[in-house]
Amino acid sequence: MVELSISVALCTRDGAQFVARQVQSILRQIPAPIELIVGDDASTDDTLAVIEREFDAAKADDAGLPTRLTIIRRDPPLGVTANFAATLAECSGELIALSDHDDVWMPGKLAALATAFAADPELLLAHSDARLVDAGGAPLGLTLLDALEVTRAERAALATGDALPVLLRRNLVTGATVMLRRSLLESAAPIPREWVHDEWLAAIAAAVGRVRLVPEALIDYRQHETNQIGARRPTMADRLAKLREPQAARAARLARRAALLAERGRALGLGSEVQRRLDAKAEHEARRARLPRARIARVPAVLVGALTGRYSRYSRGAVDVLRDLATPAGPLPVMTLADTDRADSDQGDAA
Repeated sequence: MVELSISVALCTRDGAQFVARQVQSILRQIPAPIELIVGDDASTDDTLAVIEREFDAAKADDAGLPTRLTIIRRDPPLGVTANFAATLAECSGELIALSDHDDVWMPGKLAALATAFAADPELLLAHSDARLVDAGGAPLGLTLLDALEVTRAERAALATGDALPVLLRRNLVTGATVMLRRSLLESAAPIPREWVHDEWLAAIAAAVGRVRLVPEALIDYRQHETNQIGARRPTMADRLAKLREPQAARAARLARRAALLAERGRALGLGSEVQRRLDAKAEHEARRARLPRARIARVPAVLVGALTGRYSRYSRGAVDVLRDLATPAGPLPVMTLADTDRADSDQGDAA
């Protein structure tokens, strides 16, 4: 079996407190990555000095370590999505593993994901589960997929590579667990600012080729106060808060995102069945964005969507039916979409 070359795209911002452990865990992987590309988003602490120190120490311990280090300083900062997009573009490996600065990789992470690619030439993106840990690295007693309340059916579909129907309902791919084939970037770039990078990469990969879940927890996914994107199991208070969120602005964001995905599909000339699904998702979200502001007036359209199966195929079924019936309209959205974060996305969105 031919071994595929691996790059690691590590994006950092003020990560000096945690990044040493992550760099150590990356450089101890077998196979070792050919390069570690660091995109630093205007850190104001010693993040880059820590990375250089750990890299020099690893080289001193193992003179044969094949990994090259490249550090790219970005000032002014680009934001999470744009920083990852720019850092991915600098990678030369056939496979690229995404890395946050505050996690720790399990031994064998790269090998497990690379094996999936070697076995399936059509695989464009693989992702894994993750063990949730606190700021000190102590396990929190659940995994990322547990926190996202991923169902048995969703896990089975993701594990077999039948990811598009799942991802059209909600995103379940977290960037810190991802490895992608570099050729995916030819279809996925540029990443729209309305999307988070991992969601967009997964959606395009599922539309163009295959996305597969490796079910093992291959990283410690650290949860702490300065997480830009994190994960936890929603409480009842969280669920109730979702039902109080204004509907208009969120619906407009989701409609715009779905429209962009369908547009990219047409630009790529995808197969008719895949494009039909992307267009149907876009139309479903457009219908939700056009729902009346008065709750009682929404009932007929929402019930039609539920009875025809649109909510189960392109949203979270009863969860989003309830949300569309119950949430207040809120102020009309101002369509000046800035670089998004996980709060504007579909991931882990349980009402």
